[in-house]
Amino acid sequence: MQKIHGCMQNAVLDDYDRELSDIFGLFYNDVPSSFEIIDTSRSDADFRETVIAEFETGEKSVLKLADNDFTFPEKIEVWWKTSEEYRKAGYYCPKIFSDKTGNYPVVRYKEHNCTAYAEEFSPYRPAEYRSENASEEIPAAEYEKEAWIMTAKIASKYFSYTNYPSAYCLFETFCPSDKTDEVLENALEWKKYAQTLPEEFQPQTERIWRLWTENRKMLESIYKKLPTSVFQADLNSTNILLDESGKFVGVYDFNLCGKDVFLNYLFRETFYDDYKKELDAIFSRLKIVSEYYHFSEGEKKAALMLYRCLKPLWYNKLERLKELGNDTAAVGAYLNETERSLTENIDFASCMN
Repeated sequence: MQKIHGCMQNAVLDDYDRELSDIFGLFYNDVPSSFEIIDTSRSDADFRETVIAEFETGEKSVLKLADNDFTFPEKIEVWWKTSEEYRKAGYYCPKIFSDKTGNYPVVRYKEHNCTAYAEEFSPYRPAEYRSENASEEIPAAEYEKEAWIMTAKIASKYFSYTNYPSAYCLFETFCPSDKTDEVLENALEWKKYAQTLPEEFQPQTERIWRLWTENRKMLESIYKKLPTSVFQADLNSTNILLDESGKFVGVYDFNLCGKDVFLNYLFRETFYDDYKKELDAIFSRLKIVSEYYHFSEGEKKAALMLYRCLKPLWYNKLERLKELGNDTAAVGAYLNETERSLTENIDFASCMN
């Protein structure tokens, strides 16, 4: 068997091969002839591996193994249901499979207790892979447009079969280990760093923080009344699938999926360091999706508050601030831009008809 385990001792490699063979035996009658292992772990508390197995027949299959607090059988059922809904809408998503007994077993692997499930091997490659390996560069604008049309169609279904939130959730946490939602977590990091800036900037950073918290409080009062659906919730070039001609065909990787507000999803997936470029991209995407999704009056009212909550203190804006270092003129200009993003009236509704 092909062993992709770095520099571990052979005895350990053999143990891991045996573990994988035993786990595959829970799902398949045949034993794979080789394994390719892709480690997508974020930390020891978020262990994830994708195992691509090839059988003697040449057929391939995928096994997903995860030891974290957001992968468990009830969640995987939501992923399966959501991927099936995307398929019904005419888009390709790999089928998700349980083991021979109809369960998603917990197995011992690499000293972790992993929840396991199988997945169809995709005949399509992600946009990132195609862009890196194609002889001609594949323009992102076209496949991104088609991906957002797909997402607008899913939003218009208003799926309500789960209350598990997506990883983009606001005013609630995605998993038990989260102390806050990700937006508040990033904003608190922004505040912490802003407090280290020279004294001359403190009145403005305090004003920015007050504006942000007041806006977030107003948004929270109406946010849970906004319509929701259930989304794949990780729409990037590593998960967007293209055929050999570069045409968009679908998505995979549903482990962050869940219930969400469409506008939150769209705003969160559209981010640039430059405010103007970011706004232009948001307007462009709103125009695209408005042909397939009807925004309610409540969503139009919430759009500006949502933008002010998500964008000004997001992590990429903090990284940009840090990069300015001791350049006081640049820091001042940055803070002015941040404050303007929290006070400027932006007419999102004009693109939401």
